[in-house]
Amino acid sequence: MSGIVSLVSRGASPFVQGFDLFDARLENGLTIRFAKAGCGEPLVMLHGHPHNHVIWRKVAPELAKSRTVILPDLRGYGDSSKPESDAEHRPYSKREMAKDIILLMRGLGFERFDFVGHDRGGRVGHRLALDYPDSVKKAVFLDIAPTATMYARTDMEFARRYFWWFFLIQPEPLPEKMIGSDPRFFLHRHIDGQIKIKGSVEPEVFEEYLRCYQRPEMIHAVCEDYRAAAGIDLKDDAADSDKRIRAPLLLLWGAMGTVGKLYDVVETWQDKALNPTGFALPCGHSPQEEVPALFLEKLQAFLD
Repeated sequence: MSGIVSLVSRGASPFVQGFDLFDARLENGLTIRFAKAGCGEPLVMLHGHPHNHVIWRKVAPELAKSRTVILPDLRGYGDSSKPESDAEHRPYSKREMAKDIILLMRGLGFERFDFVGHDRGGRVGHRLALDYPDSVKKAVFLDIAPTATMYARTDMEFARRYFWWFFLIQPEPLPEKMIGSDPRFFLHRHIDGQIKIKGSVEPEVFEEYLRCYQRPEMIHAVCEDYRAAAGIDLKDDAADSDKRIRAPLLLLWGAMGTVGKLYDVVETWQDKALNPTGFALPCGHSPQEEVPALFLEKLQAFLD
């Protein structure tokens, strides 16, 4: 299989009903954990920070009734590889993360696919759609404005709401040591601050997120992800400032969250994509966990 060197089954997913887990060893030497189910047109769904593929548990089984659904853990997150970084943080750039998805999908036999990305996964999707325009049929980004736009428009309100954008990028090992001293506390504060519909994250799911998040290598990878976003990713975006996402783009965001309150989300994507449309949903940062039925309604109408 081009793109995949080896594929190992890890059995049924304990969190995403009907899905099986696999470890794919890619040609670039990394292992990507992913869940897969269904048949039909391929759909990739990428989580963000501080999660893993389990964030799709409420919506993926329904989508798998009519599609082949692939739920990867991003490099650095979940049970995927956490490679060493470098001075530019290039290994955690969205360009490198996008390459992982291309290698994975080609190895599974899919040259073209639909894409859904939440949070950091949406930022990977932005780069994926620019670097591999012939591979992305339709794209959906959840609760994000473009990275460069959000940094360029930073004000006191944004800095207060998204403090981790400035905390996690501090030089190693400051944030790593501070988070590592009590990862449960940090993760609780982070998720509780962004979820606006209480009870959306079940206790056992939080523990699954924490299982991965409390590992020192993941804490470091998360920081590298954000350091890359504040550095090499901005350089890549500037170099491609004339490029536009060609695929039809749907934007969904939480009306009660920071992105929904601070930005005209569709407007922020007007000079990044040829055909952006979007809707606010009555929730916080995680529509797929907070309002899964409404999320599915909007998503399926767009994909179908």
